Amino acid sequence: MVGKKVAVLFADGFEEIEALSVVDYLRRAEITVDMISIKDQLEVEGSHAIKLICDLKLSEIDQDYDAVVLPGGLPGAEYLRDSAEVISFVQKMNQAEKIVAAICAAPIGLERAGLTKGKVGTSYPGFEDQLSFDTYKEDIVVQDGNLITARGPATAIYFALKLIEVLAGKAKADEVAEGLLLPLVEEQIC
Repeated sequence: MVGKKVAVLFADGFEEIEALSVVDYLRRAEITVDMISIKDQLEVEGSHAIKLICDLKLSEIDQDYDAVVLPGGLPGAEYLRDSAEVISFVQKMNQAEKIVAAICAAPIGLERAGLTKGKVGTSYPGFEDQLSFDTYKEDIVVQDGNLITARGPATAIYFALKLIEVLAGKAKADEVAEGLLLPLVEEQIC
């Protein structure tokens, strides 16, 4: 085991590909991942009506995580942004210099937490006017210190691989990508 622990936050209306790609890929890298419901119940429903049962509720967790991940999707990203408990958790993780990651629309939660000012980042197209990044990029994944952001559903695998790289090293990220045949796909479409 890598010894790292990641909290992925789930609200109703989450983007399934973004959330579950991260959970799946990180677990393949032997990183412990807790799926955390921000609701008072463990069951959440994605933006495409896929239901799942989380491991824990936000009210039940400790602060012992190396990273927190906010998936996008609507209205999921708005629920994350509008939760005082989520914002407090994200701020504490940032203050502890842990990895804070958001994809698609979810950087609006980072904005609410006050983490975008002075940073370089990205989001789903059309959300840039709601974000105060000093530099907004259209790259697939952007890392600025402990902050990692990504564009959207099709970029979820690269977002997950960046998290693995940061938490467990490039060799582990490459090993996971190879096992999923990502280099083969990239070779044939590029």
